[in-house]
Amino acid sequence: MEELDLTTREGRFRHFGSVDPIEGMKPVEKEMMVDLQSSKKDFLFEVDSVGINNLSYPVVIGDYQSVGTFELATSLRKNEKGINMSRILESLETENNGGVPLEFNTLQTVLEILRARMHQEEAEMTADGKWYFSKPSPHTQLAGMAHADVKYSMRISDSGVEHKQLGMTAMVTTLCPCSKEISEYSAHNQRGYVKVLLDIDPEAELPEDHKEQLYEILEINASSQLYPILKRTDEKMVTERAYENPRFVEDLIRLIAYDLVELDWVKGFELECRNEESIHQHDAFSRMSYQK
Repeated sequence: MEELDLTTREGRFRHFGSVDPIEGMKPVEKEMMVDLQSSKKDFLFEVDSVGINNLSYPVVIGDYQSVGTFELATSLRKNEKGINMSRILESLETENNGGVPLEFNTLQTVLEILRARMHQEEAEMTADGKWYFSKPSPHTQLAGMAHADVKYSMRISDSGVEHKQLGMTAMVTTLCPCSKEISEYSAHNQRGYVKVLLDIDPEAELPEDHKEQLYEILEINASSQLYPILKRTDEKMVTERAYENPRFVEDLIRLIAYDLVELDWVKGFELECRNEESIHQHDAFSRMSYQK
């Protein structure tokens, strides 16, 4: 039995079962390797989307770097076996400069590069991230970091942009109207979540402050807003504003919908409001969709 020197890494590796590489018979040069993915024959069906998802990647949203979760894909013709997955990340990397800017212009550039490198008719991408921004308190104007979840989705073809969506989830305060109505004092309130997915008109010019516009619509229609920092005078304003503006989830979703309909760059939307009820073990929600 071979005597192993356990003071060396090689000896320890062998002690735990490592062996020498075998002398292989297959080529090691790329030009000599078989490319199965590029083989062509009748593979029965076209594929709508094939690619990668659950990809964590640095992004820049607004003024701050964040982390995005990506899905990227292309179409696949009936006579092609597969796509070259490495080209997906190579395409995304072309726009990485300390993070990929999470905005439609950048995403379209990535998709055009991806579609060209894959030699496919269509390419699509969805990216989720957390948008951070500075938000001052209502009275003392003490700023802290607030956040909302955002989603960008796009699909392009050889004829241009086919699909364009913007999503956002924001947190708000809601105060129960019936609780205020029946109680001698106080009313129960809770944190609410407002989630919207907008269908964007591909021909419309998107405002530079589209995230800010959407966030304001989601917040301003609630009973009150959430803030990173609140001093006593701020807290008084926040709680009194909530009491002055009671909202059922049904109220909130209708008020938000009205403002969304007035945005000329929006073709339609899906909207959901959910309250983490403070006097129940269940949540309350309302949901709607609308197309102009």
